[in-house]
Amino acid sequence: MAASELIRGTDDVRPHVEVNVTTSTLPLTPHPPRVANGNPAGHTHSPPTAGDAHDGKNKHERSKLSSLLQNQLIHSLSSGLRRQCDYVKISVPEERADRLPTEWWKTAVAFLYALFNLVFTTVVITIVHERVPDKSVSPPLPDKFFDYVDRVPWAFNVTEVNGLILVGLWFVQWICLKHKSIIGRRCFFLIGTLYMYRCVTMYITTLPVPGKHMVCAPKLYNDSTGKIWRILRLISGGGLSLTSSHMMCGDFLYSGHTVMLTLSYLFIKEYSPPWMWWYRWFCWFLSASGVICILIGHEHYSIDVVIGYIATTRTFWWYHTMANTHTLRDAPNNYLSNTWWNVIFNFLERNVQTKVPVVFSSPVPLPSSCRQRYRMVEGGRDE
Repeated sequence: MAASELIRGTDDVRPHVEVNVTTSTLPLTPHPPRVANGNPAGHTHSPPTAGDAHDGKNKHERSKLSSLLQNQLIHSLSSGLRRQCDYVKISVPEERADRLPTEWWKTAVAFLYALFNLVFTTVVITIVHERVPDKSVSPPLPDKFFDYVDRVPWAFNVTEVNGLILVGLWFVQWICLKHKSIIGRRCFFLIGTLYMYRCVTMYITTLPVPGKHMVCAPKLYNDSTGKIWRILRLISGGGLSLTSSHMMCGDFLYSGHTVMLTLSYLFIKEYSPPWMWWYRWFCWFLSASGVICILIGHEHYSIDVVIGYIATTRTFWWYHTMANTHTLRDAPNNYLSNTWWNVIFNFLERNVQTKVPVVFSSPVPLPSSCRQRYRMVEGGRDE
C-alpha cells in the first residue's frame, strides 16, 4: 500500500488518501496498519512481502519432497514384503523334506532283509519237519484250551481268510500313505525280525503235533532235491493251507499266523487317522477272531499263540517308542538301546527327525482340479 499525499491541512480537514490495492492468495495480516493520523486504514489487504513469498516457495518444495519420500517408502515396504513371502514359500517345504527323507534305498534293504528271513523260514520248516516225532509215538501235549473247546474243522480257514483280508487292507493303506518309504521299511524290518525269531524257536524246540487230525507229508530224509521242491512249493503258496502248499509239521513254536494277524492290525491302527475308528475296530475284529480261530481249529498250542502275540506286540512297541521319542536315542539311561537290533534301527531311522504324520496322498498323479478338491476335503477333516 502506498500513499500519494499526506496531511496538508489543519486539524479539522480530513486528508485525501489514494490507495492502490493488490489482491493476493496469501493469508491476511491479523492487524491492519495505521496511517499517519493514527486512524486505521479501513479493511484493506496487505501486499505480499519478500519473506512471505520465500516461505511459500519453501512450503511447496517441502510438500514435493515429502510426497517423494512417501512414495519411495511405500515401494521399499512392498518390495520387502514380496521378498519375505517368497522366502517363506521356499523354506518351509525344504525343512519338512529334510526332516522326513524318503531314502527308498533303505526301504529296499529292509525288503531284502524281510525276504531273506521269509525264505529262510521255509528252509527251517523243511528241516524241522524231518525231526517231528510220529503222533503214534508222541501224542499231542496237554493243552488247557483244548480241554474246554472241541475242534471246529473250518475254523482255521477263517483264520487264513481274515489274514488275507488284513494284509490286503494294509497294503492298500500303505500305498496311499505319503511317507510310505519310511513306514514300509519299518514294516519290512519287523516282519524279517519276527520270522527270524520264529526260525530260532522252531529249530531249538520241536513240539509234537497238537492234534491227531493233522496229516503231515512223508519225510524225505536225505532227498535234497525233494526238499528243495518242497521249499519252492511252500514259497509259491505263501505257506497257506488254503493253497495246499503247507503239508509239513513242526513249525508250531511260535505261530506265524498270529504274527501276521497281529502285525497287520498294529500297522493299520498306528498309521490310520483317529476319525477312521470304525475301520480300526473292523480290523481289530478280524485280527482277534482270526487268532481265536487258530485255537478253535487246534492248529497250534495255546503257548504258540501267546508267545507269537507277545513277541509281535513288544517288538512293534519297542521299535515305535524309539522311533517316535527322539530324546531316547541319545539318552544315557535308554535301556531299549541294548537290543541287538539297535544298530539296524539307527541305520534305518537316523535321518528321520520327527514323528511320521498320518498323511494320505494319491499313488498316481491326479489332475490339478482333483488335487485341489482333495486338499479341501483333507483340510476340512483335520479341522
